[in-house]
Amino acid sequence: MATIRLGIAGLGRAFSLMLPTFLSDARVRLVAACDPRETARAQFEADFDAPAYADIEALAKRPDIDAIYIASPHQFHAAHTRIAAAHGKHVLVEKPMALSLAECDDMIGACREANVHLIVGHCHSFDTPYLRTRELIASGAFGDVKMIHALNYTDYLYRPRRPEELKTEEGGGAVFSQAAHQVDIVRMLAGGRATRIRAAVGNWDAARPTEGAYTATLWFENGAFATLSYNGYAHFDSDEWTGWIGEMGQTRSADGYGAARRKLSKVASADDEARLKAAGTYGGNAYTPASKVAETRRHQHFGPLIVSCERGDLRPMPDGIVVYGDERRERIELDAPAVPRAEVIDELIAAVHGGVAPLHDGAWARGTLEICLAMLQSSDEQRDVLIGG
Repeated sequence: MATIRLGIAGLGRAFSLMLPTFLSDARVRLVAACDPRETARAQFEADFDAPAYADIEALAKRPDIDAIYIASPHQFHAAHTRIAAAHGKHVLVEKPMALSLAECDDMIGACREANVHLIVGHCHSFDTPYLRTRELIASGAFGDVKMIHALNYTDYLYRPRRPEELKTEEGGGAVFSQAAHQVDIVRMLAGGRATRIRAAVGNWDAARPTEGAYTATLWFENGAFATLSYNGYAHFDSDEWTGWIGEMGQTRSADGYGAARRKLSKVASADDEARLKAAGTYGGNAYTPASKVAETRRHQHFGPLIVSCERGDLRPMPDGIVVYGDERRERIELDAPAVPRAEVIDELIAAVHGGVAPLHDGAWARGTLEICLAMLQSSDEQRDVLIGG
């Protein structure tokens, strides 16, 4: 069994969400980490009997690491990728890849020069229901993709945030953090190059000064088009339409309505909110260890989605894919995952040990960021924006 010796750069929320994968997947060995927070470093050292450093340079110098998972805040992705690549480490970096196309190009160039792989994830386009839907499309049984509709309603904007997470120019807001998921999924399923976008973003809570919603139409070179809608204002919850299976594959209850807003209403200042987030993150005094989190029962997802092909509609769900053909409706069941987000490790190991070119490489992720930036531009200028022109 091929294994991956992994270093972790950033022990925040992204790491917390990937930790159940690292703990459950026997192919992963956590070797060392870095984080500026002393409490997070101390917890990592206690949990894994492994060293944790205050900066990435010390981590990247270690000879016993194959790859570094970069889970630091968005604004550090480019610099941290350069450092990892300079020390010959493969890179798995969280989305969004970076905050500008120039940074993306810099990251791609650094990894190419060092002859290391660059993979961007986790993103929900790794999720098995979408990958299986892609296989159904590729089979040709349903003809070409013509239209995709994707939407998601969450409480995203009312989860505890650091100040920069409420500033679009610093990588905060729904477009950088959430549209990256939807755009990735839609691009993968449409199967062609995106050419044009028309978008509008919504910002209607002065206390949360970044966009909390967006809607966009995206056109593709092969003739397909897609609508993408997202709302993070914590009212309607579209998990209601997925059988109350949450984004992480967990079983949810409708009785939790309004919890995010109620929790945030007790916060008196931006500093208090940042402390609240830190408390619930790895190393914080309110952090729930991954071993105590209920096991994932179904596949992860990013809201309801329907792919319309010439001869049928395909609806990926957390527990299967519903196929609406010309003459009959059928359901393809998907077994519950033994390891959450195992698809990320599959792709990383295939690249590092098998030399398999990753689907979610730097060029792919750059394309997703280009669309996200065009979404903001289209909304600001109230016009169509060409992609890749």
